[in-house]
Amino acid sequence: MLEIKSITKTYGKKVGLDNVSLYLEKGVYGLLGPNGAGKSTLMNLLTLNLQADKGEILWNEKNIKGMGREYRKLVGYAPQQQGLYDSFSGRRFLGYMASLKGIKKAETAQEIERVLTCVNMQDAADRAIGGYSGGMKQRILIAQAILGNPQLIVLDEPTAGLDPKERIRIREKIAEIAEGKIVLFSTHIVSDVEKIVNKVILLKEGQVVSCGTIENLCVQYGVSNLEQIYMHIFGGLDDDEINLL
Repeated sequence: MLEIKSITKTYGKKVGLDNVSLYLEKGVYGLLGPNGAGKSTLMNLLTLNLQADKGEILWNEKNIKGMGREYRKLVGYAPQQQGLYDSFSGRRFLGYMASLKGIKKAETAQEIERVLTCVNMQDAADRAIGGYSGGMKQRILIAQAILGNPQLIVLDEPTAGLDPKERIRIREKIAEIAEGKIVLFSTHIVSDVEKIVNKVILLKEGQVVSCGTIENLCVQYGVSNLEQIYMHIFGGLDDDEINLL
């Protein structure tokens, strides 16, 4: 259980999040909103890359600020494509990330094989990351995020820049790894979350506009699908989403 209580984060005069409260249980949550809505701020707070100005975040009623390594072991984070070592093989990269996560050396090889199998990257594991396609890089990022079987998985635009087939593969893989976990899937591409999420969190200008199942939100706004919900709240779709329609 993850509880976000009255979180506020500012950057000088700019508000990143404004008094945000959320309660997340096991399931896949789509985090939707246009650029600048506060999605990245929320993810950075959840992964302890930022500290809130006000409020608190609780994991099973414990403040994550005081949990230290215990909390970090519970979290898997896949940022947008960045920070990859192109000269490393996929397997070497995962070994490096396993060491950073404190996974025991005796368990590392088996754990790497598990996550490679999970994202279907066994055959490419010993190739240099620099030669990977965009979809393969995303799968390796997801693989490192699930090393150690974390209970909270945060995915930042995991399908950005991928072709339609790769996007579908990534979506299906996210649905597979989500069982028994809390997965936060941040995106501005509505179609990437519509079929796999349990609930949707809609952020606008640092505030939660709505949170609920797609069915309930459709009833609330008198529309028939998530795209129409998005357009109702934000006044339209981002260019990337329009290009996918």
